[in-house]
Amino acid sequence: MLPEGGTRDVWISDGRITFEPVEGARTLVPDGFLVPGLVDAHCHPGLGTGGAVTVAEAVRQARTDRDAGTLLIRDCGVPMDNRPLQQRADLPRIIRCGRHLSLPKRYIPGLGLELDHPDQLPAAVAAQAADGDGWVKLVGDWIDRSVGDLAALWPDDVLAEAVRVAHEAGARVTAHVFGEQALPGLVAAGIDCLEHGTGLGADLITELARLRIALVPTLINVLENFPGIADQASKYPTYAAHMRALHDGVLDMVAAAHEAGVPVYAGSDAGGLVAHGRVVDEIEALHRAGLPAEQALGAASWAAREWLGHPSLTEGAPADLLVLDEDPRQNLAALRHPRSIILRGRAVQGT
Repeated sequence: MLPEGGTRDVWISDGRITFEPVEGARTLVPDGFLVPGLVDAHCHPGLGTGGAVTVAEAVRQARTDRDAGTLLIRDCGVPMDNRPLQQRADLPRIIRCGRHLSLPKRYIPGLGLELDHPDQLPAAVAAQAADGDGWVKLVGDWIDRSVGDLAALWPDDVLAEAVRVAHEAGARVTAHVFGEQALPGLVAAGIDCLEHGTGLGADLITELARLRIALVPTLINVLENFPGIADQASKYPTYAAHMRALHDGVLDMVAAAHEAGVPVYAGSDAGGLVAHGRVVDEIEALHRAGLPAEQALGAASWAAREWLGHPSLTEGAPADLLVLDEDPRQNLAALRHPRSIILRGRAVQGT
């Protein structure tokens, strides 16, 4: 049973884990490696390549994630109301983040809520905090076509006020950020998490570690899609070169963040350019970036669950788990072939 590594009998009663024998229980699997259900901490159930999708398509997306072992999703911003997915017992648990907060022409069209003026950000954050499940998503930077490169969206004082408002409402704040320019303001504002973070350098990595600011690097998205984004940006050669440089340095950046003690978590960025059901690809990418296999797995399982306030394999915890034939700490590819996936105490795949 991971992460402790011990061997013990586990029962499920009323959808929850117990270590006390349950009379009349049916044996689901006689042995195996138990892993707390996988976590995709940057996922977009409800987003497609053309923007918002139907509820039926969002259900299909979430089912694809579930069948890959993802049983907890931190929705990192979608342009549709995906609350109907939360009401279905056959789909992963979803922590809703609401809408991206951006400015006109400074993010993907139709995806975020576009504010007319930066000073509106604190009020918009308050509204998103009230409507979501404890997270608010900002667009920290995007291409500014007037300068031909990535540039920050928000003044530092506005960011600080927005984060303060979120924290007073009991919500945490995360931000999409690719380049270097926006990072100091986000960190100084007291942000809780950075998405992508490709522009992080040594000084800010040290600060993230000191402040325990989380990093979700979305490696498969960066590694697979940044070159194509650069190729399509021939009108903006400075931006294109910048995106290629960020791509080339991302594995070293994640390695440095991990070595410094920054909390790193797995997020596939599924939706849009990345297909759903790829959390294991992200775990393997974190391992390639220098995280030991057990820590790469924890970044998408027990460590991520603790960060998001969801228990793992403990007495009374919801029975959301994978049963594997092989120890995934020795072979991460074992995660691709679970003997059983158990969600809310019921097997949704396997025997």
